Amino acid sequence: MTIFKEIIDEEYLTISETKELLAGVEAEHAEDEEREMRYELARAIEHVNRLAVLEGEEARELVERLEELEKVSTPIAFKLADTLPRDRTELRSIYAQERFSLDGDELDEILELIAEYR
Repeated sequence: MTIFKEIIDEEYLTISETKELLAGVEAEHAEDEEREMRYELARAIEHVNRLAVLEGEEARELVERLEELEKVSTPIAFKLADTLPRDRTELRSIYAQERFSLDGDELDEILELIAEYR
């Protein structure tokens, strides 16, 4: 017998949005003293608490503004909102897997937009 898994829906989330969702899950676990938190869940909560810089709404707004730019795809917009690169080198590392490269003006435009949210 084989069990097939199929993707029904897919949605991108920033780390900040994930932090807010996991905070709700953590609160549910805190209310029930007998219910233990699984190791994976505890690690995920620790991870997002350490890495989330922006508030969820701010992060989503940044993603939306980044997606308006010509060479910023949805997956890259989410990576940029999560990592908030500070310079051209960090930004180029995110674009390293793409089949195109950005010129200096395009890099600066993205960095200026990100700087508004730091």
